[in-house]
Amino acid sequence: MNDIHDVLIIGGGLVGASLAIALDGAGLRVALVEAAPPRVDLQPSHDERNLALARATVNALTALGVWETCGARATSIRKIHISRQGEFGAVRMNAVSHGVDAFGAVLPARELGNGLLVRLDVCRGLTRYAPAKLEAIGTDDAAITATLSTADGQIRLRTRLLVGADGTASCVRSALGIEVENVDYAQTAFVTTMTPQHALDGCAYERFTATGPVALLPLAERRAGVVLTVPTVDAAHVGALDDAGFADLLHARFGWRLGRLSRPGKRVSYPLKRVQSQRLTAQRAVLIGNAAQTLHPIGAQGFNLGLRDALTLAELLIDAAEAGSDPGDVALLSAYAERRREDRAGTIAMSDGLARWTANESPPLKLLRSLGLLALDRVPPLQAALARRGMGFRGKVPRLALGRHP
Repeated sequence: MNDIHDVLIIGGGLVGASLAIALDGAGLRVALVEAAPPRVDLQPSHDERNLALARATVNALTALGVWETCGARATSIRKIHISRQGEFGAVRMNAVSHGVDAFGAVLPARELGNGLLVRLDVCRGLTRYAPAKLEAIGTDDAAITATLSTADGQIRLRTRLLVGADGTASCVRSALGIEVENVDYAQTAFVTTMTPQHALDGCAYERFTATGPVALLPLAERRAGVVLTVPTVDAAHVGALDDAGFADLLHARFGWRLGRLSRPGKRVSYPLKRVQSQRLTAQRAVLIGNAAQTLHPIGAQGFNLGLRDALTLAELLIDAAEAGSDPGDVALLSAYAERRREDRAGTIAMSDGLARWTANESPPLKLLRSLGLLALDRVPPLQAALARRGMGFRGKVPRLALGRHP
């Protein structure tokens, strides 16, 4: 049995790694457990997605020393265009009009993952177990004991706080007996890249349709990150389309605003569900990221929300360490749940509501939707509120998301 850790993070993906980095230098004994070997390009969470990173997220990654290793491969989002197929009204937003140079940035998930791995390599006081998998946990008043399976056999670790950052199918969440709400949207997202005839020029497009949203995101080298959502009953057919057929379907849904879209890259599909834990904490344990909530990708808020989970928890743990407090104390965990309440509930409600509201074909709703888009486009206070929330500034914002060091 090893000496006790202050914080044991299960899951070394984008959110778990970010938490470990945020705790670097805080004087805490931190351990990070990941199922895959810690090598660039091998992490399962470093996939084909292109992440739309909110401004608060870019602020935090910069403060954490991650952006300096991967930010050069990011593309700024300077404009946003939101519309609904077959309806009038559109929202056009320009970062300069909101007093910032960019709303955020687009970065391939693989590039961000690799940047996090580089930063993890220089963390002090961090012990990494990889490859390793959580098998069981046991709890007493003083600590949690985690049993891990590794290439060298089973090991047992004791920790004063266990953090579940192990994704949608969280083993930590299951072991703690935390129930979830599952919502199947009956949609599948196809993720790829394409080359538009006309450059996006820093504009992120979100196009709502009756069969799900379509997003085009600006990338380097005049490429566009594409997210095409289709009903799951059509997913097999769409997956079997050749490149020309896929481009035709995308044009039918998105239109020709960017001219011809060509040269599709590798296509990856994901079934879309909302998996929401019914509570965030248990005795000496807490959930963050997709283990706490997995969202519909509409509005691109999933990773941004999960990172704010990690930043908030890190802030509370650092403050507790400075005060000599127990990182697994029930008061700290209660404070975490309360701090995350407004941001989490609001973001989940927005994501779920947009997924349902924008696909509804009711004639009265179509009129209301068009009028709503017109209002967001032409009423400055409404657009300012939308921009602030989209940039990740909702509720009590973590210090790192404001670009401040803890």
